[in-house]
Amino acid sequence: MSDGKIVSIHSFRGGTGKSNTTANLAAQVALTGKRVGVVDTDIQSPGIHVLFGLDEQKMGRTLNDFLHGAASIREVGFSIGENPGEGQGRAQLKGSQLFLFPSSIKGGEISKILKEGIDFNVLNEGLQTAISEFDLDYLFIDTHPGLNEETLLSIATSDVLIVILRPDTQDLQGTAVTVDIARSLDVPNLLLLVNKALPKHDPQAIKAEIESKFDAPVTSVLPLSFDMAENASRDLFSLCYPDHEWSKALKNVVPFILNAK
Repeated sequence: MSDGKIVSIHSFRGGTGKSNTTANLAAQVALTGKRVGVVDTDIQSPGIHVLFGLDEQKMGRTLNDFLHGAASIREVGFSIGENPGEGQGRAQLKGSQLFLFPSSIKGGEISKILKEGIDFNVLNEGLQTAISEFDLDYLFIDTHPGLNEETLLSIATSDVLIVILRPDTQDLQGTAVTVDIARSLDVPNLLLLVNKALPKHDPQAIKAEIESKFDAPVTSVLPLSFDMAENASRDLFSLCYPDHEWSKALKNVVPFILNAK
């Protein structure tokens, strides 16, 4: 049985850059030689597959098939190392041990989930099976934003929870609620990641202020980047532009994950 860690990436609101950050972090950890899985549990509005160059035709089996009992988690796991797709960033993942567990982007499948809900026991069993069958060191979960039953259960099973927030009042209030809940659920490693910080503000000052407010480590402060926006999820930005300020700030998060107890 693998002792792989579940790393949940969460935000209280949408629009924080959660999927982009999750995909880039998972890729960076995979490039250190670790066996890494990425699961898109934002089943109502999946998107992380786009960053890895998958579309409906390439996708094959999905998490939805697994949840409906129509596929095993082994059939859902898509090897990015064997099929890195096009793009100079993704090409660097050729030969890596990175596996994607995508959610369906078919309207009918999404409607079915919205109508019937998700059986979290089945999902959790699938996550644990993915860790053992693929012998994963880390399983990254791109969660659905906000706080609902699935998210709470996802947070509860995490070894590492990274809460992404923007330095604005709404995000700060929502993050306060998320942090309180994570603490009540005894998440072993609670980490914060600030994204979309205005370049005119000093990252160290933002880091100090937010660490003081939440009494939790801020792994990094990622700048608001027009280059990143222009990339428009076409490729993995941190692999395409490793020396960009955003990429360097993102890579600061990797040691926090690798050193998590």
